Amino acid sequence: MSTSAAEGFPYRLIATDLDGTLLRSDDSVAPRTREALAAATAAGASHIIVTGRGVPWTRHILDDLGYDGLAVCGQGAQVYHAGEHRLLTSVTLDRQLAGVALAKIEAEVGPLYLAASRDGLDGEVLVGPGYAVTGALPATPFTDASDLWTAPLNKIYIQHPSLTDDQLAEASRRAAGGFVTVAMAGEGIVELLPLGLSKATGLSLAARRLGMKAADTIAFGDMPNDIPMFAWSSYGVAMANAHEELKAVADEVTSSHDEDGIAVVLERLLGQ
Repeated sequence: MSTSAAEGFPYRLIATDLDGTLLRSDDSVAPRTREALAAATAAGASHIIVTGRGVPWTRHILDDLGYDGLAVCGQGAQVYHAGEHRLLTSVTLDRQLAGVALAKIEAEVGPLYLAASRDGLDGEVLVGPGYAVTGALPATPFTDASDLWTAPLNKIYIQHPSLTDDQLAEASRRAAGGFVTVAMAGEGIVELLPLGLSKATGLSLAARRLGMKAADTIAFGDMPNDIPMFAWSSYGVAMANAHEELKAVADEVTSSHDEDGIAVVLERLLGQ
């Protein structure tokens, strides 16, 4: 245990992904997980949510949880103060570069189904023909692709009619990796982000605001978009339901998100 560790707990900062990690399949947080996080924070640690969802798709969950701290949203693009309902930092996608990237990807794999997340606290998610939105999240349909470019964006979502998510992400990196960051964040969720942006970017900014460092941090996640967060953090824990790419770089694999995986690790570290 380092001298910077919270008293009674070996890390000062607990970073958790949301979907597939903190949230169970029914989008709830298990009572056992709530209790373990409360015990860790009582021991002096801070909890920060780090999610690929933009603020408009995240804040209702944070409000329901009674979460009032900082949250990293939009795949690292946004640092959001949940208690004040205020966006502290936001990074937007260069729309010209994004257009070039899309053209290069489509030249490689053929036509894509598109969606896009507009910047801001109330930024809409625009969804084009053929794009399948996961769950019942609010979205605004569009039919004219030019509508994508009329306001600042945090990210573009892409889907393909026949390629798997892994195949699409790999082809996109090959075709356009010099123009955008390509992240695979979940089933049917391949994203084009500002070049160099990752969850680690936003987490490092938020941690600095809290006076904490990578060495103070334990991170939990389930998808390849969590790999940079694991690389930045002192210790990375993958859920049992995690993608194999994340498990390959994790320091530990815990139980699934439906089996209180976060609580299992926190209780052990707390000596419970």
